[in-house]
Amino acid sequence: MSTTTLWQRFQQYFLSYDDIGFSIDISRMNFPEDFFTGTSLAADRACKQMKALEAGGIANPDEKRMVGHYWLRNPSLAPSPEIKEAIISTKKAILEFAANVHSGKILSASGAPFTDVLIVGIGGSALGPELVADALWNSTDPLRVHFLDNTDPDGMDKVLDQIGSGPGTTLVVVISKSGGTKEPRNGMLTVQAAFRKAGLPSAKNFVAVTGEGSDLDKVAASEGWLRRFPMWDWVGGRTSVMSAVGLVPMALQGLDVASFLDGAAAMDEKTRTDDIRRNAAMLLALMWFHAGSGHGLKDMVILPYKDRLLLFSRYLQQLVMESLGKELDLDGRVVNQGIAVYGNKGSTDQHAYVQQLRDGINNFFVTFIEVRKAASSAPLEVEPEVTPGDYLQGFLRGTRSALHENARESLTISIPEFNAFQLGALIALYERAVGFYGSLVNINAYHQPGVEAGKKAAARIIEIQRRVAAHIKKSGKPETPEQVALAVDADPEEVFHILRHLAANRPGVRMESGRIPALDTFCA
Repeated sequence: MSTTTLWQRFQQYFLSYDDIGFSIDISRMNFPEDFFTGTSLAADRACKQMKALEAGGIANPDEKRMVGHYWLRNPSLAPSPEIKEAIISTKKAILEFAANVHSGKILSASGAPFTDVLIVGIGGSALGPELVADALWNSTDPLRVHFLDNTDPDGMDKVLDQIGSGPGTTLVVVISKSGGTKEPRNGMLTVQAAFRKAGLPSAKNFVAVTGEGSDLDKVAASEGWLRRFPMWDWVGGRTSVMSAVGLVPMALQGLDVASFLDGAAAMDEKTRTDDIRRNAAMLLALMWFHAGSGHGLKDMVILPYKDRLLLFSRYLQQLVMESLGKELDLDGRVVNQGIAVYGNKGSTDQHAYVQQLRDGINNFFVTFIEVRKAASSAPLEVEPEVTPGDYLQGFLRGTRSALHENARESLTISIPEFNAFQLGALIALYERAVGFYGSLVNINAYHQPGVEAGKKAAARIIEIQRRVAAHIKKSGKPETPEQVALAVDADPEEVFHILRHLAANRPGVRMESGRIPALDTFCA
């Protein structure tokens, strides 16, 4: 395609929201000229479904619940006065609580001001807050923020060791809707043990973000925790960053909550239009549909040319893959939908996997994210009339051109500068695009049955482990995996791995290697 034709195509498919400084360029996606005509009915249907969702319709039919994360940044949209008031009052309570912590009106159990915040969560209860904390961090933040986002004991020890002030002046925020999710529960117990080891009371340093009446809510109430903030069943974990899940950590870090929500609300408003050529979220969803032929046949590579957006691809992995990775469509047909997401940051990617993107297997499309203002500080010239920010822009545009030369598709999202408003707008853009795409391919984007299946399988393994541990302790003699499996009525391979785990982690369990796994022996 000639340079002149590319320039014309760019002008035809470039959408700009000048009042918020946002733009999206889809001209380097190779859709045919009749693409929008051919998808107009599906896009119109998706817009209608989104309006029904925002009005409070049951958008998650198997769980019989509403999906209302859009109300979090615009409570006036809430379908009832009760929900509207809950959103407004919760935000007010969060901001007041954070202000009292910062001013010293609320002190730690030791009587000293808080110096650190430790967020304990998993999945959406950690990925969103972690993205926001890292992206908007400033050296003047009143509290340092840390995360426990797994059940890896070594990882938890590492984070606790990194809190220089120790647990005494650390405010611990435990986030779990049900209170029964094992990773945050294990993290909570680990941190409480650290308090006991230090001879410190923990309750007055702990805050719960959870569902009303949940197991965690009951623990927090009975132990007299410092505060409890609500999670609602109409907000899913991967879209919860603008609820108490994200706002409590954000407010405690001293970040601009109001601008964050305003940015999301502004993007929502822009992407409510039925004019699909003026709807950035719909354009994004349609490009995903085009690239993967409606079946996710190509991976989504996210390349933000901004260090502060390093965690954005991780955040989008859950938002996109958990929402769209579904076996069945809404009619019960097996469709195995989904889009794989990965990414790094520019220009680091130039020295990592761009080589494969340009010359290797063509199984992806790229989303470049451009921040037009490179820095708030005065630019430094590294060459005459050239700054590091100029190089960053050069690498973005150069990589885009190099990919296009080899028929690799890309689209480019641009924002004017990086701040809380623009981060909120980016998150809202992708939340809405995920909803639109789910409608386009006729799946439920708001449940996660595969995640529940994994949790059930993990619980089954733990129960087998209990039986295995009890058996080898009672037996007192070396036994092979098959002998133990027969005794506890379990699969020999699962028992083999459980025994190896116990031998590595329980001082009383010994292993003797055999010639093959079946001849290994274990005893306690």
